[in-house]
Amino acid sequence: MKFQVLIIFGILHLLLLVAACERSDGNRQVVAEKIQYDVPVVSEDPRLDWWINNIEGSKREPFLKRIMEAAEKGEIRAYDYFGEPLTPEEVVAQGSDTIYLTLTRSYEPYEEYDTILVRSVSYRDISKIRFLEEWSWDPKTLQIEKKVVGLGPVLMREMEGLLYNQLLFWVYFDEKYPQK
Repeated sequence: MKFQVLIIFGILHLLLLVAACERSDGNRQVVAEKIQYDVPVVSEDPRLDWWINNIEGSKREPFLKRIMEAAEKGEIRAYDYFGEPLTPEEVVAQGSDTIYLTLTRSYEPYEEYDTILVRSVSYRDISKIRFLEEWSWDPKTLQIEKKVVGLGPVLMREMEGLLYNQLLFWVYFDEKYPQK
């Protein structure tokens, strides 16, 4: 008798477990096979709540540092904007700027001189993360599922007084990528 109660109890628990884990994936429809967007991780507006356009610093810094470190050491495969693989040396070079300038001295005879500025990028310079995702949804429940297939660190570059987004590299988490 105790054995039968134990078996019935086990079967009921198994049925409950299966019912709880059941998903309606058969009803899921792809909304976007590929969607790309930038997410700020450092807020520029101190009036906003801390979590708007921001990842709190004690979590942001290790996150960004690890992405950069893994790509620079070759622990993860990094790709350029066009889907070509980058060597660790090329990843490091992506974050380096060499600018040749001709400047004028601020004193007489105001002669021109040439100079070179070299600027290296640190994980602290990253202000956005670019995501490449696949979105699907269940029209019945309106439940949306987002799958991150790639991400890339983005920094702001100033050229001639204008700010531009610069993607340093892509890291992909799906074998289908990069697509060429």
